[in-house]
Amino acid sequence: MRNTTKITTAVLAAGALTLGLTACGSDKGTGSGAADTKAPLTVAATPTPQGEILTYVKDNLAKKAGLELEVKEFTDYVTPNTAVQQGEVDANYFQHQPYLDDFNKKNGTEIVAVPGATVHLEPLGVYSKGVKKLADLGKGATIALPNDTTNEARALKLLEASGVLKLKKGAGYDATPKDIAANPKNLKFKELEAAQLPRSLGDVDAAVINGNYALEADLSPAEDAIAAESPKGNPYGNFLAVKKGNEDDPRVKKLAKLLTSPEVKKFIEKKYAGSVVAAF
Repeated sequence: MRNTTKITTAVLAAGALTLGLTACGSDKGTGSGAADTKAPLTVAATPTPQGEILTYVKDNLAKKAGLELEVKEFTDYVTPNTAVQQGEVDANYFQHQPYLDDFNKKNGTEIVAVPGATVHLEPLGVYSKGVKKLADLGKGATIALPNDTTNEARALKLLEASGVLKLKKGAGYDATPKDIAANPKNLKFKELEAAQLPRSLGDVDAAVINGNYALEADLSPAEDAIAAESPKGNPYGNFLAVKKGNEDDPRVKKLAKLLTSPEVKKFIEKKYAGSVVAAF
């Protein structure tokens, strides 16, 4: 059994969440003052694969490195950041840089990536119960997309790379269906919170699903996706993040080193067999 604290949160849209909400029941953390470097390091994470990777570190590497690690799992992409900002946890591990940049901009938060602590990439995939390749989608087919800004743009770029649509020139990390320049199949799009996407597969013709949620739904990006991102030159690696000013916390530095160790790379390769790729 995994030795973690699992917290199920309500599914919240970033635009509807205020930073005054309490993200978890603990008042331990950085708060408005300095972190207590003698206390256990508390890290918020989504369960798969981040929580599993952190639990591997906790169970196999942390003690020898002199690090006491506590893992708290959340099921959405908002609460881990508000918990760090409010000092209710010390760090989080669940996001990529385009998502963090967008989150900070929209919410006025001061969360930063820990230098040298980009751990893994979860290739975004397209899944379908009805077709085995994107080219087989019929006219007017509906594709479900993640509704957060950066992952929706990422999904559209994957569909463009797969040849089913074309985005306007210059469409960036905030692209939406409004930025589609050519849609020869007249595809329709259903925007859903990322965690809901696996459950939508029975209601749509295809869905673009984040790797962690695909794995939680027993979908393999390596085997089940009808199209997937290439890891080469991919900007969506997931990393350890903290509130600005806590990058030099010795506990954070220890964890960053452990998360990018040969042992963790071997764990990722063996456990996920290409569905999650080490980024170091």
